Amino acid sequence: MAQEDPSARRRYFWRISLFDRILHGVLMASFLGLAATGLPIKLNWAPWATALAQAMGGLGTILFLHKVSAVALTLCFFTHLVHVGWMALVERRRGLFWGPGSLVPQPKDLVDLYGNVKWFLGLGPKPRFDRFTYWEKFDYWAVFWGMFIIGTSGFVLWFSEFFARFLPGWMFNVALIVHSEEALLAVWFIFTIHFFNAHLRPEKFPMDLVIFTGRVSGEELREERPLEFERLVRSGRLGDLETRPPERWLRNFGRLLGLSVVVTGFVLFTLTILAFS
Repeated sequence: MAQEDPSARRRYFWRISLFDRILHGVLMASFLGLAATGLPIKLNWAPWATALAQAMGGLGTILFLHKVSAVALTLCFFTHLVHVGWMALVERRRGLFWGPGSLVPQPKDLVDLYGNVKWFLGLGPKPRFDRFTYWEKFDYWAVFWGMFIIGTSGFVLWFSEFFARFLPGWMFNVALIVHSEEALLAVWFIFTIHFFNAHLRPEKFPMDLVIFTGRVSGEELREERPLEFERLVRSGRLGDLETRPPERWLRNFGRLLGLSVVVTGFVLFTLTILAFS
């Protein structure tokens, strides 16, 4: 059985591919676009909503940008589905839908959730996570729920003349309520829970750069994903993932972009709270 190389903790390893980072970038930009253009419509009674709408060029411009962002997000989603299908059917990648490296929720995730609650309360040790934590899997599958509920209702409203040929009128009222309410919940979740889990928790504050650089240090991998780290060591595959540390310009770019997104998200979240106050 392979033994851990102590120097591995000081080296860097690939965690997220360039393809997935680009896809996440499109997802991030399109979601921000949808939030920034949808909230002034949803919360139109708030003074800031009128000011924001006027700053972006008025209702016509907002609707256009909202639709552009919706198309970008939809293309991003289906591109990911095609990629998953390619990995499953063409590459025949093992462990894609089940196993320690899969994003599919498994019994261990419930055990980790229970263990994490105990750890929060000081009643037990911190769970030993594998490649993906239970909250990362929740975030991943939430996109599918969002695309089904928010995306479908949004396209029904956009192409209302077409859908009116076979849908009763009351369905459009339902679509409007579902679209706006679920979108507001998504905004609240992403700009609070997701931002905290990804960037603002103590281990990562103020920014986790892996989504921008694609790389993680051996120390981080060993401490945060011990089961994955040990499995890679045992299989002798850890060295295959080794790469050079991220360049300074890439780290700075990640910090600047990440901080801009987080600040924008918190501003939009605060504005939604003000609208209800």
